[in-house]
Formats: sequence, structure tokens, C-alpha cells
Amino acid sequence: MVSRRLLRIKTLQICYAYLKSSEQSINQSEKELFFSIQKSYDLYHYLLLLIIYVANYAESRIELGKQKKMPTQDDLNPNEKFVENRLIKQLNDNLDLKKYLNEQKLSWINYPEMIKNLYLEIRDSEIYKKYMSSETRGFNEDKKFITDVYAKIIYNYEPLYQNLEEQSIFWNDDIEFIIGMIIKSFRSFKLASDENVKLMPLFKNDEDKDFVKRLFRKVILNYKEYEELISQFIKNWDVERVAFMDIVVMSLAVAEMTEFSEIPVKVSLDEYIEIAKYYSTQKSNVFINGILDKIVDHLKEEGKIKKIGRGLIGEVN
Repeated sequence: MVSRRLLRIKTLQICYAYLKSSEQSINQSEKELFFSIQKSYDLYHYLLLLIIYVANYAESRIELGKQKKMPTQDDLNPNEKFVENRLIKQLNDNLDLKKYLNEQKLSWINYPEMIKNLYLEIRDSEIYKKYMSSETRGFNEDKKFITDVYAKIIYNYEPLYQNLEEQSIFWNDDIEFIIGMIIKSFRSFKLASDENVKLMPLFKNDEDKDFVKRLFRKVILNYKEYEELISQFIKNWDVERVAFMDIVVMSLAVAEMTEFSEIPVKVSLDEYIEIAKYYSTQKSNVFINGILDKIVDHLKEEGKIKKIGRGLIGEVN
């Protein structure tokens, strides 16, 4: 499932684009928002497919070695531990993955150099060498190896980022979140698993889908009100001189704190302060933190922040 952090980022991006444009309608922007989220889900399946392609490439190299006119002993008796990795085989057989890839027509077939170079990157890593030299042949070791490949190699492989950015503008900021999603998915795979293991859904539940739609709509419809509120607490600054992205980030924070009674204020604050580190100016997170603290105190006094649910009643007192 796409994380709430990524859902907030997607909403921020579309709100920013909408507020900067004089041509888009709310309905068009909302459709683009959900299309962007769907593209993240495409990337989830696409990156799961990546390791299958890499393993297939490794297997083709083994076959070519066996067909040499004068093969070496290593050619004739290759170490096939990687190509026989049981987690990769389970992914290759997974019905959910096959169905989605077929429906969305996702494939790495047009990027053979990318697959080759990633294989070489993996092959030359200490993670690979340790795995291949180990005499252990358990499923847990297979799964740990693939988890490490995603977390430590694929995550840091810069050519992959360049490749994905060229394929889709919607994937620029997704890779870190999607790799985390993939690693969580591996927990569902066991030694006895068959092709019916369920992959993560797009949304955790209907609440997440509703969260995105409501957050987007509240920011767009109440933006002028939020902007006026924010301007009250920007001492010695003309609101027009503040980075526009900062205003949009704070608007999302205000919308979330006032409209979503089940989300703790601290969660909302922490999320948007963290997001500001990556999507606004160098010092924006400190600036936004200070302004939002004042806004929260004001909204509490006005009785506009009300939290309900287990562990939330009285939170704002």
C-alpha cells in the first residue's frame, strides 16, 4: 500500500500545480492526483519485476558460458545460487504480479543495458559475494539477500533513478517509498508460499483513499482562508515574500489538523516539517515549524482543532 507520507507528497505536488495554474479545474487536478498515485503502484510492480529480469540475465550468462567452445570448469559447473533464489522464483510465479504487469504492459525488455549493468553492480558487491560463498541454502537466507539487494544496492543505484525519471515524471520522488513497500511485501512470502501470495493493495483501506481526496479538496477550497491565517503569524515578513511552497505545505498541515479528527496534531506537524526539508528551501523546515507551532496554539484557543478516538481525546488541551 502507498504510505501516508507519499500520499501527502502527491497531494502537495498537485495542490502546488493547481494553485500555480489558472487553467486547471479541481476535477482535472483531482484526476491527476489519483493518476499520480496509480503510477506509484505501477512502479511497485515494475521494481518487483526488476529482480526477475536481473536473475534471467544472470541465467543467460550461465548458459552462454556452457556453450563456449572451450568452457572452463567454472563455466561447466557454475554457482547457480542466485538464479535459483527461491524468493525470485516465487515472485516470477506470482499471479497478482503477472496479472498486473500484463494489464499495465510493464516490461524491462527495452532496457537491456540497464539490466546488464545492474547485474554487474550486484555481482561485484560484498552482499552478493557473501551470499554466493555461503553454504547455507535456506529460504530465509534467499529472502534476506534479495531484501539487502533492494535496500542497499537498488536503492542507491543512480542509473536506475535516471532511467525511471526518463520513463515517467510521476516516478521522480517515489523510489525510496516504493522500495520500502517492496521490502514490507517480502514478509508475506514463506518457504511454503505458492503463486497466490497477495501483494500489497494500492490503498491500505478506504480511509486512505478518502484522506487523499478530502485533503486535496479542503486545501483547494479553503486556500485563501489558510493563507490569511498563515499571514497573521509571519512577523516581519510579507506573505508574498515567503516561498510559495512553504505556504502550500503549511496549508496542507492546517487542513489536516482541522479536518481530520483522528490524526494526532503531532503526527501532522512532524510529517509536513519533514516534507518541507525536501520540497522547499534549505531553512524552510525550521521556519515552518515555528509558524505552525503558533498556528496550532491559535487554533486550539479558537476550538478549531478537535480530536476524537482512542488516545486522542484531550490531546489538544
